[in-house]
Amino acid sequence: MRPWRDGPGDRRSYHHGNLKEALIEAARRFIAERGIGGFALVDAARLVGVTPAALYRHFRGREALLEELAGRGFAELAARLARTLTSRGTPLERFTRMGEAYLAFAEEEPAYYAAIFETRGTVAAAPETDTPPGRPSPFDLLVEALQATFADGFGGVAPRFIALEVWALAHGLATLSAAGHLPRGPGFPDKYELLRAGVLALVHGAAQSGDRSRS
Repeated sequence: MRPWRDGPGDRRSYHHGNLKEALIEAARRFIAERGIGGFALVDAARLVGVTPAALYRHFRGREALLEELAGRGFAELAARLARTLTSRGTPLERFTRMGEAYLAFAEEEPAYYAAIFETRGTVAAAPETDTPPGRPSPFDLLVEALQATFADGFGGVAPRFIALEVWALAHGLATLSAAGHLPRGPGFPDKYELLRAGVLALVHGAAQSGDRSRS
């Protein structure tokens, strides 16, 4: 992987305060191509052509850079999910589309996605995350969409529990797909088909359980 000499990593831009953005973009590039496991700050420095010491003006260490990536990725994911809430279709179609948007994000932004689940701070813990005022977390958006889809609820089953199951389904499919462990070929459904079938099974199963509990 060669150091950048133009674009966001151009040395000429550092004097204008762009080194931080260049480092973030370098980290995204490295993680997307090689994975997060072996990533270190020196890798970002090497890509943009600066000494490792220069990085510490902006990040106190590897975890700080990953937290920055995770925060940006979390915001981008939330924005994508929020857009599905205003898309066309029935409430159930929009809810299912949220899962599809999650899978697409994991595929299109592997560095952001990996950083979200690598960090051990509040960013990765969506159900407990304190997000800025006016910005719901991806998990909150799932709960909101689920409540809009099934206004009558699920009896004694909390919508947050169903939303967590759907999130686990989407995350599992995204992780298996990225690792190349999902079976492919004639007769095998792709990850989007698996997601749609799983969402229908979860929400309809919960809805029927709620109906039985009320009868």
